[in-house]
Amino acid sequence: MQDSPPAGALVVGIDVGGTKTHLRALAGDTTVAELVRPSEGWRPHDPVAAARWLAALIADALPAGARPAAVAVGAHACETELQCARIRTALGPHVDAPALVVGDAELLVPAAGLDKGVGLVAGTGSVAVGRLSDGRSVQVGGWGAVLGDEGGAAGLVREAARAVWAAHDRGEEPDALARGLTGAFGVAEVPGLCAALEAASSPSAEWGRHAPAVFAAAAEGSRLAATVIAEAGRSLAALVARLGARGVPVGDVVVAGGTILAQPALYDAFTTALAESFPGTRTHPLSAPPAQGAVALARTLL
Repeated sequence: MQDSPPAGALVVGIDVGGTKTHLRALAGDTTVAELVRPSEGWRPHDPVAAARWLAALIADALPAGARPAAVAVGAHACETELQCARIRTALGPHVDAPALVVGDAELLVPAAGLDKGVGLVAGTGSVAVGRLSDGRSVQVGGWGAVLGDEGGAAGLVREAARAVWAAHDRGEEPDALARGLTGAFGVAEVPGLCAALEAASSPSAEWGRHAPAVFAAAAEGSRLAATVIAEAGRSLAALVARLGARGVPVGDVVVAGGTILAQPALYDAFTTALAESFPGTRTHPLSAPPAQGAVALARTLL
């Protein structure tokens, strides 16, 4: 890494994800720093600790003597504007520059090069965000595997288990979905799924990792699995509909998340359902790293 940054305003964009953090710093079109590291130690509900963590990350990434002109952070588990504002305030003593802290899903729209629209994430969980005409952020979904996250990996597994239990209660023979789930959770029969799911200490992660079994079952012809996936697509489209009902522009939807982008069946179910609610809405699978969205936001602060 070079000793000093090139000419131009140095902006720092940071994407703090659930598992990894990506910092990108640019001066003009020149990359000054690029750093990816685990998000271990990130404590978003402790603003002082979160600010110190971010300040240490910036110090580690930038060349000696480099001073950012603006910093923008998209932060995992930064769930309200008040929480994000507290982190931004706590960051002030560490960064002598304008700073912005938002939820990590808010990076998607600027990362796609758009000025407005919806950012939709369907990974382990699911959430959608957008902004009103007055600039206020609106977030829907993201309520965790036990209560929500429909369309995310954990929600898919939860709903698949419910479908399998219902089929069992109707006296149906186990199909590919039932066999896939019992195999994934290591239980001998469908009733054993209940204890297996309830035993999870971290439902989002532990349920979510079995989502491939749902898609495999659908590929084998399971009607139950196909129905679960179709309903998941409708649930994701419903998140966009909720934002639209609250006044968020929904003409463009930027889609990210390891589950929906890796599973064409879910992506197709989502776009089909979305077209029924909002004909003409454009969907954009995110190809740029979210950190690029943080860079774009940082530049708006100059």
